[in-house]
Amino acid sequence: MDFVWESFVIAILAFGILYFLLNKYAFGPLFGIMEKRRQMVLEQMENARKNREEASQYIEDQKQSLQQARKEAYDIIEQAKNTSAKQADDIVAAARSEAGRLKEEAIRDIEAEKNKAVAALRAQVSGLSVLIASKIIEKQIDEQTQQQLVEQYLQEVGNES
Repeated sequence: MDFVWESFVIAILAFGILYFLLNKYAFGPLFGIMEKRRQMVLEQMENARKNREEASQYIEDQKQSLQQARKEAYDIIEQAKNTSAKQADDIVAAARSEAGRLKEEAIRDIEAEKNKAVAALRAQVSGLSVLIASKIIEKQIDEQTQQQLVEQYLQEVGNES
């Protein structure tokens, strides 16, 4: 194998020209496309990172909102319990007050009826006393007859009631 210098120089010159042409027309645009692709991948990675951060923040906000909603629901339930307990106490107090008022009214009515009955009884007793006295005066009777008259009038009073 003989080494031919002319072929070697021609091959080197051809390679140099080819490299120059490729560098000017192929590698430049190819490296430009690759650089654009690298920039696009970096941008997508940055967007993905931002989206992850936003999602994390959104999840945290949702957790806080859920916790706040639970607290508000608990407060509403507690307020409803307190309100219902107060209303129950008010209803019981009103019922007791009404029962006391009705009891006092019934006691007054009973007292008034008792007073009327006592007054009516006094009127009857006084009427009977006058009647007995007039009968006794009309008849001068002995003690046994007087006793019989009193018993007779008491029986009449007992039958009238």
